[in-house]
Amino acid sequence: MPDSHIIASVAELESLYGAPGEASLQKEIDRIVPEYRAFIEAAPFVALATAGPEGLDCSPRGDGPGFVRVADDKTLLLPDRRGNNRIDSLRNIVRDPRVALLFLIPGIGETLRVNGRAAISTEPGLLDSFAIDGKAPKTVLRIAVESVFFQCARAILRSELWNPQKHVARESLPSAGRILAALSGNRFDGEAYDKALPERQKTTLY
Repeated sequence: MPDSHIIASVAELESLYGAPGEASLQKEIDRIVPEYRAFIEAAPFVALATAGPEGLDCSPRGDGPGFVRVADDKTLLLPDRRGNNRIDSLRNIVRDPRVALLFLIPGIGETLRVNGRAAISTEPGLLDSFAIDGKAPKTVLRIAVESVFFQCARAILRSELWNPQKHVARESLPSAGRILAALSGNRFDGEAYDKALPERQKTTLY
């Protein structure tokens, strides 16, 4: 039986929420202005959303503040640092270049959203320009910016994300090794994995 409470059209949705405020529309532009550049250059973390034939993906990316480089007011450069080699985001981009970025800055309530289209570059000079400790990324995303706007602080304020008194103790949640052991029916040595993880992360960071 159809659920009469499910919204099935844009008209119904707009009727429920009403028109967006003028500021919500004014803040969206198609390029990176100095005010938005300041946010990008201060951000040590960005969530990268992509879409592909298998579905959607949202991947965390992080490094020192400004690790996403502003090449010009229509182009961002995002190095693909060492990871788990699943390359879910990159697989999607090869087949569907549309991407969305959400920049977060510790202690700041506003976030920055960027939508655009990405290409995966292996240009040697570009890779070398992102090298850290002599280690260059395997690829760099060239993102052609289509829209940029800031998101107000309500979500960060409600979640108290930056409130240290709300930080969750690591011991209160399952460890990576414990999760892997559970999902593998204890065929995976979770304890050994957890023991080796800190050093492995340290030595393979780049």
